[in-house]
Amino acid sequence: GLDLYKIDISAVVSKYIGETEKNLNRIFDEAEHSNAILFFDEADALFGKRSEVKDAHDRYANIEIAYLLQRMEEYEGITILATNLRQNIDEAFTRRIRFIIEFPFPEKEYRERIWEGIWPKNTPVDADIDLDFMAQQFELTGGNIRNIALTSAFYAANNGRAVNMKHLILATKREFQKMGKLCEKADFGEHYQLLQSNV
Repeated sequence: GLDLYKIDISAVVSKYIGETEKNLNRIFDEAEHSNAILFFDEADALFGKRSEVKDAHDRYANIEIAYLLQRMEEYEGITILATNLRQNIDEAFTRRIRFIIEFPFPEKEYRERIWEGIWPKNTPVDADIDLDFMAQQFELTGGNIRNIALTSAFYAANNGRAVNMKHLILATKREFQKMGKLCEKADFGEHYQLLQSNV
């Protein structure tokens, strides 16, 4: 089997001019040497659309993208890009990608199964948690659900309480903010007022 190199985007991108290219060069050189598969999670952060050049920062960002395009074309191994924001990937990359596989968001019944098994058995969870509501109202990926569950568990632990609906709603609000999504009353329904409360 081939080794899989999961690339930590935060360790690749640098604010210093030329450092991102050096980091990418090391990654691709090592992958070519070891015949490894490269896996870029949250790829839209690195493979994003080029911007109109307004200042020196934009110019260097576009140079980084051009360099990455060049290395991708030269790399003879397998590269996997994962993103929830495909529309944010530069078209120059998508034209060079041989296979694009879309994984649709899980349907309500599968989201509910994810919610039901998301916490370890020893996690204290209040009886007021309405997982049917969470699965019905919020079309989320398994990763989003995991993030919400983890954040709600941190909120509960910080309060010295069991995870309750308030923690879940506030964690969902936080995840929506990370996704750039608005918190609409229609989405949160009867729990909308919990958005105004503190953790």
